[in-house]
Amino acid sequence: MNSENKNRVLKTLAGLLKKNAQNIIDHNTKDLLSLEKMDIALIERLKVDPRKIGSMIDSITSISDEKDPENENIYTFTHSNGMEVVNKRVPFGCVLLIYESRPDVTIEAAAVAFKAGNKVLLKGGKEARHTNLYLVDLWNIALTICNQDPEIIRYLDYNRQQTQKLISGEEMKIDLIIPRGGEELINYVKNNSSIPIIASGRGNNFLYIHSQCDFDLAIDVIVDGKRRIGVCNALDKVLIDKNLPNLQTCIDKLKDILKKEHIEVIDRTDIDISLAEPDDITIAEILKEEFLSKKIFIAIISDLENAVSVINSYSGGHSATIITTDNDAANEFLLQTDCAAVYHNASTRFTDGGEFGLGAEIAISTQKLHSRGPLGINQLVTNKWFIYGNGQVRN
Repeated sequence: MNSENKNRVLKTLAGLLKKNAQNIIDHNTKDLLSLEKMDIALIERLKVDPRKIGSMIDSITSISDEKDPENENIYTFTHSNGMEVVNKRVPFGCVLLIYESRPDVTIEAAAVAFKAGNKVLLKGGKEARHTNLYLVDLWNIALTICNQDPEIIRYLDYNRQQTQKLISGEEMKIDLIIPRGGEELINYVKNNSSIPIIASGRGNNFLYIHSQCDFDLAIDVIVDGKRRIGVCNALDKVLIDKNLPNLQTCIDKLKDILKKEHIEVIDRTDIDISLAEPDDITIAEILKEEFLSKKIFIAIISDLENAVSVINSYSGGHSATIITTDNDAANEFLLQTDCAAVYHNASTRFTDGGEFGLGAEIAISTQKLHSRGPLGINQLVTNKWFIYGNGQVRN
């Protein structure tokens, strides 16, 4: 499918989403009413409202405007024997997205893989079944209207046993799996599949307040980090340098503001956690945990070096930020912190494909191969060598 046809499909889909907005919400209401437990973070991820539909439309419109990476030349070389050697971007082929809760993945993530030239298989969670099936119907209608094979985007309404067989690679040829969800889902796919995987890792993001900083700015960034709780770019941990001027006054001010925001504070400012006993299981478990709730952990840390060490030991490798007016300290933090996205004086909530100018994202990868951070259409391709000769042989 050439770029013109891909974009026609995407723009047709955008029109169908707008026209059928109320139908989407009605199907989503069925899913919300079927929930077995009323978990706030789950509801936030599952619920589709006019704002979220508008975001889907904006994302696929933006993707349609993006340059198509398929068949783009990466490298060319003319051999001394006259052969032309060209390395091009090509699609992976068949991409399986297996995900929980988020119906917007059915539109936005699928659109990223589709624009990059891939066939897309979708396996959503049972909690979003009605919404996902309807959204894929809209995909299939858009493809049919544009005289394209509707099976390019396919929803797999599988039970657990069928899904296990699918992930193992026994049922069909799949070139890439992208699991999006909690650690349990991601680890299950990793441990039970021989298919290449891009792991969309967990959040558990950290913020370090340096001894030289604008503390009011730090408060604004912290509060913003908890505006949403069911997203992987939310803020969970705050480390405050023990050399911060007026330390206790600053801590009290931060706690008061968080209380007004109805955010539960796990306060361990009574100790320098870099000096905590290695067998202090409670602190270690809290530092590793991704909260996905209106909860935040606050502790004291001795210096920048130890802050980086704690982040690298316990974070999900997703995002981390430093609040400081010292540019040298900021640069050291950015270079030494082992996360996919690192920030100076800004919120971790910006780790998102749309916010990074990618139009939309298919996932946020916390691994280092083949790409890291928000994955857009330019990361949903691999490469292939094309060699053009006229009888050359190598003796």
